[in-house]
Amino acid sequence: MALGHLAEDLGQSARHAMATGRTEEAARLWQQLVQRDPRNAEALLHLGQISLQNKDFAGALQLLERAKAAAPDNPIVPLNLAFLFRAMGDAGREFAALTDALSIDPYFYPALLSRGMLEERQDNARGAAVTYRNVLRTIASPDQVPAPFRSALKHAEEVVRKDAASLDAFLQSRIDGLSARHPSQDWNTLAHWKEIAAGNRKVYQPEPAMLHIPYLPSYQFYDNAVFSWIPALEAATETIRDEFLNVFREDNREGFRPYIDRPPDVPLNQWAELNRNPRWSVFPLWQDGRFVEQNGARCPKTVEILRNLPMCEISNFAPNVVFSLLAPKTTIPAHSGDTNARLIVHLPLIVPAGCRFRVGNDVREWKVGKAWVFDDTINHEAWNDSDDLRVILMIDVWNPHLSAVQRELTAELLNGVNDYRMGKAGSPGGPAPRQP
Repeated sequence: MALGHLAEDLGQSARHAMATGRTEEAARLWQQLVQRDPRNAEALLHLGQISLQNKDFAGALQLLERAKAAAPDNPIVPLNLAFLFRAMGDAGREFAALTDALSIDPYFYPALLSRGMLEERQDNARGAAVTYRNVLRTIASPDQVPAPFRSALKHAEEVVRKDAASLDAFLQSRIDGLSARHPSQDWNTLAHWKEIAAGNRKVYQPEPAMLHIPYLPSYQFYDNAVFSWIPALEAATETIRDEFLNVFREDNREGFRPYIDRPPDVPLNQWAELNRNPRWSVFPLWQDGRFVEQNGARCPKTVEILRNLPMCEISNFAPNVVFSLLAPKTTIPAHSGDTNARLIVHLPLIVPAGCRFRVGNDVREWKVGKAWVFDDTINHEAWNDSDDLRVILMIDVWNPHLSAVQRELTAELLNGVNDYRMGKAGSPGGPAPRQP
């Protein structure tokens, strides 16, 4: 048998022996492999690990140093040297070995976890929190981490959480005097700055599916004071709800349609469960910029109220104005809208307890008759955890920071992209005319 095949067979047998807990047999096989190939890094590494388990520190050091010389680019070897130096109580050499491992691969999370543990043992809790935070940023999905590391990862998460709370309190003490000197400022909003600095608040950015308008302010929920028409809309809640209920009773949902209606040849992603599913259904008054005559005629008072709003009007795109029904025990998964040129208004009409809505890191509960305006290009989701139906009126309005010219430009760009994809020579897509 060729030496290469023999070494391969020995290595395979040794790995199997280790996997099944036959450590002595594995050591014998690795030793045979080293006798045939003195620079076999895998065999030297495992023999070093076995020596460490047997508390043969001198033997382990010799074997791991040989493995390091044979495989200088493998971060697992200096990591095991760090384990050895930890067992020997030599924190200085342990730190140096971890630095070697991270110099080879700065994203090698077992070494980062070990460095954090070392910093904790040295009473450097804040340094450990920084290291653990880097670990959490490195790992895309904790579920993919091998089982032996999961308890260490949970510990890292707890250390980071406690450190963020401690930093938050420290920063609060720094700004208490500032808030006292400027009591007229909106410190509920300004507190978000502190939460971001402390790592307690994730920063969400607009992620439009179609068109991002640059240089616009980015708010998860807008201040209602920006919109002079909101009080009148809220005052009409009972009128709008009564018209909805009349339609709902007459139709028994026959005029309602699933909000998500993707064709079979389009990827569904997060919409797989709700696609063509009446658990999230709508009764449209405007759809893709077109007034739905037969539906609007059944809600004349609601339509009259809506015509006084600055609805976003882009032919083929907006406004979309719908009664939105979310069935009991139904979740709308996290997603982002088409363009930040448009904002979304929610007017809650029927809201049982247990209905929540998240935009970015701001979670709120709907309250009947209390409208809000949000940027739907920021990641958002909704829950109806109740046993009853939740109903809101959902309205597209223009972003108030856009000028008339910018609105026209938005319409031309959205329709221009659509026309180009459809192979049209050039159809102007200006703002849709208001319906009479």
